[in-house]
Amino acid sequence: MPHELATTNGRPAMMYSGEVPWHRLGTRLEEPATANEAIEAAGLGYEVELTRMVTVNDIPIPDKLAVVREDSKAILGIVGNTYRPVQNRECFGFLDALVADGSLRYHTAGALGKGERVWMLAKLPDDIRVKNSDDITEKFLLLSNSHDGTSSLRVFFTPIRVVCANTLAIAERNGRGQGVAIVHKGDLSIKIQQAQEVLGLAKTFYDDVELRINRLASHYPSLRQLEEYFKLVYPDSPDGESTRTKNVRQELHRLFEEGIGHKMPAIRHSTWTALNAVTEYTDHYRSTRGKTSMERASNRLDSAWFGSGARLKERAWELALQMAG
Repeated sequence: MPHELATTNGRPAMMYSGEVPWHRLGTRLEEPATANEAIEAAGLGYEVELTRMVTVNDIPIPDKLAVVREDSKAILGIVGNTYRPVQNRECFGFLDALVADGSLRYHTAGALGKGERVWMLAKLPDDIRVKNSDDITEKFLLLSNSHDGTSSLRVFFTPIRVVCANTLAIAERNGRGQGVAIVHKGDLSIKIQQAQEVLGLAKTFYDDVELRINRLASHYPSLRQLEEYFKLVYPDSPDGESTRTKNVRQELHRLFEEGIGHKMPAIRHSTWTALNAVTEYTDHYRSTRGKTSMERASNRLDSAWFGSGARLKERAWELALQMAG
C-alpha cells in the first residue's frame, strides 16, 4: 500500500538533483550527489534497531522483534529473530561498491511512511541513443529496501528517458529485469560481496534493452494495431467498456501524438512512442489517492516505481515487443 513521504526533523525525507522532477518532492541539489551528500539532503542518516517485545503484562513474546527507528523511536515493523536490518548507509555503500572508482552519483533518494521503505536512484555510465537520434535513455540502478520485514533489499535495472524523465519498468521473463535481491538474514557482508555481479548483469541487461528499444522505434503500428495495443494495456472490465477506461485510452492516443518528445522524426508514430505514451500517462496523469498534494505525488511515485503503475508499465513493455515482433 502506498504511503506518504517520511519526514526527518520536520522536512520530507527525499532529495533530487537538477531540474524539478514530475513528483516535485524533496530537497533540490544542483548536481547529482555522492552517497554522503544524498544521505544528508534526503534525511536518511537515521538507523534502525531491533527491540524485544513483551505483552502488556511484561511477558516476553518469543521469536518476534520490533524494528525501531532510533531518532524518532517509531516502530517500523515486526520481524522474526533471524532478521538482520540493512542500515541506510549500508544500502548506499552497496551501490558505491559496484563502481570501484567512486564515480557513482545519486539523482534521487528518499523514504516513505515512517521511514520503513527507502530507495535510491543512481546513474550508470553511458546512455542509450535511440536510432542515433536525440532521444536518449539513461541507465540507472534503483535500490529499494524496507525496514519492516515486507521485502528484501533489491536492486532494479531502471531505464529513464531523458526528454520526459519517464521511468521504464522492464521485467524480463528470465528475471534479469528484477535485478538482485538480498534477504535480511545470515551474513549480509558475504551476500553483498556476491551481489557485486549486478554490474555485469546490468551491462548484459542494458545491451539487450538497447536492441529492443531500437526495434520498437523502427516499428510503425497501424491505427488498428495501436487501438488494440491500448485496449490490451487498459482492458475492459467484465461488464464492458467504462467511461473511465474509454477516457484513459483517448488520453493514450493523445499522448501518442502529442507526448513529450514524441514529434522527433526518428521515433514519431513508432511503437516506442506508443510505449512512452503509457509511461508518460502513468508517471504524470494517472489518478492517485491522497488527502494532500504531497501525499498524492508520493503515492504516484511509489506506484510508478514499485506498485500498480510499475506493473502497468511492465505489461505495456511486453505488449509493445509483441506488437513489434
